[in-house]
Order: sequence, then C-alpha cells, then structure tokens
Amino acid sequence: MQISLLEPISTEQEEEKMMHMGFNIENRRYTGSKAKLTDWIFQIIKQECSGEVFADIFAGTGVVSAYASQYFKKIIVNDILFSNQVIYKAFFGNEKWDKEKVMSKIKFYKKLNSKSISENFFSKNFGNKYFGLNDAKIIGFIREDVEKGKGKLNEKEYCILLASLIYSIDRISNTVGHYDAYIRKKPRDNLFNMELIETDNTKSKVEIYRDDANNLIRRIVADVVYIDPPYNSRQYSRFYHVLETLVKWEKPELFGTALKPKPENMSDYCRVKAIDMFEDLISNLKCKYIVVSYNNTYESKSNSSRNKMELKDIREVLEERGKIKVFNKSYQPFNSGKTTFDNHQEFIFLTKVNNI
Repeated sequence: MQISLLEPISTEQEEEKMMHMGFNIENRRYTGSKAKLTDWIFQIIKQECSGEVFADIFAGTGVVSAYASQYFKKIIVNDILFSNQVIYKAFFGNEKWDKEKVMSKIKFYKKLNSKSISENFFSKNFGNKYFGLNDAKIIGFIREDVEKGKGKLNEKEYCILLASLIYSIDRISNTVGHYDAYIRKKPRDNLFNMELIETDNTKSKVEIYRDDANNLIRRIVADVVYIDPPYNSRQYSRFYHVLETLVKWEKPELFGTALKPKPENMSDYCRVKAIDMFEDLISNLKCKYIVVSYNNTYESKSNSSRNKMELKDIREVLEERGKIKVFNKSYQPFNSGKTTFDNHQEFIFLTKVNNI
C-alpha cells in the first residue's frame, strides 16, 4: 500500500504531537508503579544490603531494575506479561542495535496518513473505544509493519520498536490509565505520535525472564531479591490486555464490552490463596536479603482494591527466614480509578536471611 504524507496539521494538533520527544522507562501509566519511590527504596537497600546480584521478580514497569543497574553487577528481571518482557529487552538488552535503522522506521511511522490506511484488526476492535479510529488504524498498521519487517531487525531493534509503540499509545489511550475498560465517551482522535524510547545498553549483566515468580526462584540465586507482587484481586494480564494483544499479535477472538481475549497468566497472588503462594515463594528463595514492597490498600473501601495479604501475614512468613526491619513512607499511589485510600502507606520489609 502506498502511504502518503499527512496533510499540514493545525497548530493545536502540532502542539499535541510535539509534547512527547522520547520516553524513559518510567514514563508509563502503570498500576503499582514504583517510579516515585525508587530513591527511597534504594536508600534503604544501599544502607542495609550488600552483594553483586539483584533480582526483581515481579518487575512491572522495570523501573526498580533500571535503578538497581547503577549499583549491582548483575540484574535478574522477570514479569509474566509479554508486553513487559518486550520493554525489558528494549531497555536492558545488551545486543548492539542500529539507531539509524530504527529511527528511519520511526520517521516513516510519524508521517503516516490514516486516510490511506485500511481498517485492520486493531482499529476494528479498539478504534472509537480505547483510541480514536484514525489513531487505531495507524497503530494497527505499524504493528503489522513491524512484524512483517522482523526478519530485517535483530531482537533488540524489534523490541525497541514495540516498546516505543507501547509508550506512544499509552499517552493517548481513552482510559483511566489501564485497559480494564475504556471511558464511555467518544475518544479524541488524530493524536498519535510515534516516538522512540531513550535506551542505552546497561553496564550490568542482565538476565530477562517471563515466568511465574514461584517457578523462577527455584532456578536463580541472588544477593538481594526484591518482591513487589500484586496484592489485590485485579489481574495485571486483564488490566493490560490491549498491550498483551498488541505485542503478541496473534489476533485472537475478543470478548465482552472491554474486548478481552481468553484469560491467561492469571496470578494466584490476586486470589485467596495469595498467602500460600507467598509462603512458598519466601521459603524457596536463595539469597542473602529479601526486600518486600507492600502498601496498605487492604483498608480500601473498594473490594477489588483490598489486599489479599495483610501486614501481619507478611511479617509472619518473613520471620521464618530471618530478622526483619520495617520501613514506611506516606505515599499517594497512582490511582487508575475512583478508589480512595486514606492514610496510604508504602512499606518495605527487609529481611536478612539466616544461615547465609
């Protein structure tokens, strides 16, 4: 298909498109993100811990791993979501990549004219819902083009393009910050602007996994293991299903008003057996220090936001492995809905493991 350049756009549209000039790893709207807490977390870790290997086994956005790469020689980063794994490979992968080649693709995508693009899987499902129709057509075209050109890209280049697409669409989605549902009003359109993520190869050695954390910890050894699991009933694979569908690009059948695929990667940490999973996890860790992030959302008025594990549960499990120090900080979390948290506190449980 021959794609023509966009017609001259209005000043308002130009300003909207010029707002974003590239993305750092923390530039995501993501439930439970620790982007604003990393300084505090690592102030504690630097003071209380030692070692060369850091494992982040529920890594989410990857911001904690990115920060850890300043202080540890080896980073182990893991998350169950396909979209997060792509982001880790884009930001942390040590493979050499051709920036000029990637930028040429970005420049091409920035000039796409939605009027010359046919409807596609993405626009038919998510257009006029999660995104404006014209923006959805462009997003779907880009995703298909990246996949068709995969043979001419190495893994890092491929993941950089997909990560750049994820970050670019995150800024214009017609949502409250996740994709559990879209806002029930017609979305603004013609906002999409493809920008490159800001990535340099990290100096640390990085191992990237997409695995169930309880399985992974049986195969890895680290000095410091950082643990920030989901604590309430909200499943991340459902919260970010649009990104999972976009990255996997298997074009599955989608169901319901929210257009979700069949469930996969459902976490037991979001169910009543969460404490059993946590106990299994902690008892099988091979490390010197266990660092657990926790917040007190179990006091929330929202049933879906209430934690499946409480402070006393976590303390009892950790005490089986060693001496605990508890740190806390008042913090207003990223709130992706109407839930209100009174006196919200972020906790760090730091355990020095016995017999190490």
